[in-house]
Amino acid sequence: MSARNALAALALLATAATPADDATYRARFDAFMANPAQFDYSPMEPVPGARRVRPLAQRKAPTIAPAALDEAARYAEANRSSALLVWRDGALESARYFGSTTRDTPLVSKSLAKPLTAIAIGRAIMLGSIKGLDQPIADFLPELRGTPKAAILVRHLLDMRSGLLDQGYSPDPEHPWNRAYLDPDHGQYIVQSYPLTDAPGSRYAYANAPSELIALVIERATGRRYSEFLSKEVLGPLGAAGGEIWVNRPQGLAHSGCCIKLPAETWLKLGILLLDDGVTNGKRLLPSGYVREMRSGTPQNPNFGLGIWLGEPYRERRGFGAPGAPGPQVLHSEPYLDPDLFLFDGNSNQTVHISPKHRLIVLRMGETPPKSPEWDNSTLPNLLIRGLGR
Repeated sequence: MSARNALAALALLATAATPADDATYRARFDAFMANPAQFDYSPMEPVPGARRVRPLAQRKAPTIAPAALDEAARYAEANRSSALLVWRDGALESARYFGSTTRDTPLVSKSLAKPLTAIAIGRAIMLGSIKGLDQPIADFLPELRGTPKAAILVRHLLDMRSGLLDQGYSPDPEHPWNRAYLDPDHGQYIVQSYPLTDAPGSRYAYANAPSELIALVIERATGRRYSEFLSKEVLGPLGAAGGEIWVNRPQGLAHSGCCIKLPAETWLKLGILLLDDGVTNGKRLLPSGYVREMRSGTPQNPNFGLGIWLGEPYRERRGFGAPGAPGPQVLHSEPYLDPDLFLFDGNSNQTVHISPKHRLIVLRMGETPPKSPEWDNSTLPNLLIRGLGR
């Protein structure tokens, strides 16, 4: 039996819910409702890193003013950060870790996992497993053929125009938001039961569900487990350390929309990959022009590309939902000093700011910052750009 057929057979076996599955779901739901911020992802599956992790070069004479680096570190520490990495044009300017966090500590990514899904899709396109961003996902999920969801394109899962129900919160155990996140067969639930509220491509609607389908698309397209694909096709070539990812059940489907733990330097190396147009160590991992696609917004939301956020057009308060929609808003007290800046942005202000103009990357990961003074997304990158003195 081929790897692809074996994977399909495993998926079929996983579709029948059992009393044990329901008990698992109820236990997860109760734990999540009790404390969403401390929810224990279980079970986890290893995502091996490179056999030889390539260390990042350390700059002996920083090009950023020491006072700016120190002020950035103070801001990060005051905001409950675990890691602050500042990289510029080939070398680390500063690496600060707080509390018990070290260079090797796998950190919870939250929605930093979403740009990783876009990188995974780009790699699968480069390998020829996926034809392109405008390929219908029904080519990989034949269960969708003949349904309205068959109009969803690969691109729509990445730019949040899938038409699937917006993200939200509900205390109802049967609400689609909870089933799509906590069900021991969450992928099939999303395929079969998660609501399609709008025509695909017609509306921006930020949600975890479309990102969760990326793991299923990658597995169906390549015949490889999502964790193994990330390990061999992304982390290995980057010389990056690995970690682990939440799966819905042992040997089940990975949660690609969230819930992968990787060290801070691995997230930084993903940012460097995009800064270098999808090329690492002289090897092209992503198709030529793919990063440009990632950095292109849509008419429905010009601030969101393929899994990544765009600094322009400037919005003082930018939500994750559709422009103008209610919900949490992230403060940007001023425009980014590099108008071409783009970023990874996850819950609890996990951020990787990438400035092409200055070849600068600023990573902050950690716990949710205090409510007062309010976290400002523009503070760290602008502080450090000003520290360049030019």
